[in-house]
Amino acid sequence: MQRLLLLLLFGTWTSTALIRIPLKQMYTIRNQLRASGLLEEFLREHHPDTFSRSFVQCFPPGSPSMQLDRSREKIYNFMDAQFYGEISLGTPAQNFSVIFDTGSADLWVPSSYCVSQACATHRHFKAFESTSFEQDGRSFGIHYGSGQLLGVMARDTFTIGNMTIEKQEFGESVYEPGSTFVFAKFDGVLGLGYPALAEIPGNPVFDNIIAQNKLDQAVFSFHLTKSADGATSDGELLIGGTDKDFYTGEIHWIPVTARSYWQIKIDRIAVQGTSSLCQKGCQAIVDTGTSLIGGPPSEILTLQQLIGASPTSIGEFVLDCARLSSLPHVTFVLNGKEYTMTPQQYVQKEMLGDKTLCFSGFQPVDIMAAEGPLWILGDVFLTKHYSVFDREHDRVGFASLKH
Repeated sequence: MQRLLLLLLFGTWTSTALIRIPLKQMYTIRNQLRASGLLEEFLREHHPDTFSRSFVQCFPPGSPSMQLDRSREKIYNFMDAQFYGEISLGTPAQNFSVIFDTGSADLWVPSSYCVSQACATHRHFKAFESTSFEQDGRSFGIHYGSGQLLGVMARDTFTIGNMTIEKQEFGESVYEPGSTFVFAKFDGVLGLGYPALAEIPGNPVFDNIIAQNKLDQAVFSFHLTKSADGATSDGELLIGGTDKDFYTGEIHWIPVTARSYWQIKIDRIAVQGTSSLCQKGCQAIVDTGTSLIGGPPSEILTLQQLIGASPTSIGEFVLDCARLSSLPHVTFVLNGKEYTMTPQQYVQKEMLGDKTLCFSGFQPVDIMAAEGPLWILGDVFLTKHYSVFDREHDRVGFASLKH
């Protein structure tokens, strides 16, 4: 009835039904570097946390130099990103595999003019083949620990599922640094953060979806699953609402505390029921673009000690796989509700040859915000819960997965 009244009043109705984007869990860049025997070399050359920090700046045509503005720190831990899905750009459509990343707000894919080795192994955007392409002319740079990703800005028709967005701003990368992106299973990145996080001028993808009246609800949700052996499995991004088939009970909501990342407050963190960390509350980012759970180095070190994890020479933390059942539970209290993780949930198992290795799912990240150091709730946390991102009410929701 409401839709009918709107149709009578305004003459048209452009809202689209729920958009389902299948997601695939693939082996991370870190996994592939380790399997190829290149991880230690890479991490020694690029300190383990430098690849997870990035600064983005757009530059007008004719800029004499590309000086990065370091006043705003970004989070890009794509070494541990693992869930990817398909989008399209241009007319006719050109397909790309992207990370749907709530820890950033920009869209970029490789350009056909990219000169890097990484671009040779990925799909390229061919602007000259698109009849709806609009050149922008500005350039941009994203700084990674392994170097700078450089590119040019553009606009074109964007398609996700059966939804089409006109004149979407995005970046075409022409240089991707180092050897890291050679191992990436994704072509590019689609940011789902707030507009304040975006550096590319114009609306981010989800804001354009809202602005072009494609949805009944300014909401998207993730159902991320992980197989017991840590191998590939499926997931889904649902744009426009939630799917009760994936979760049980009610969605528990946590208010967003800063509208850039999907930032929320952690009341406290307990190990085996004892409040050991974040005792006065702390801030966290809900980030689908990274696999692990991150936190301030000093607190993560304490947490690693409490769960019995030992550091390696390259900054990772390992545990004795035979002792998993005896390790403590770790509980995150969010808006008064406890979210408890068992060791089987926070420990990451990997096969190296015929040997099983157990890595801690917690990692140090030195990220500061106005409210203090930030934690990151990545896929180690998100694969245990159905997650909902609500732009209408500026809140993040979690619900128990159906098994």
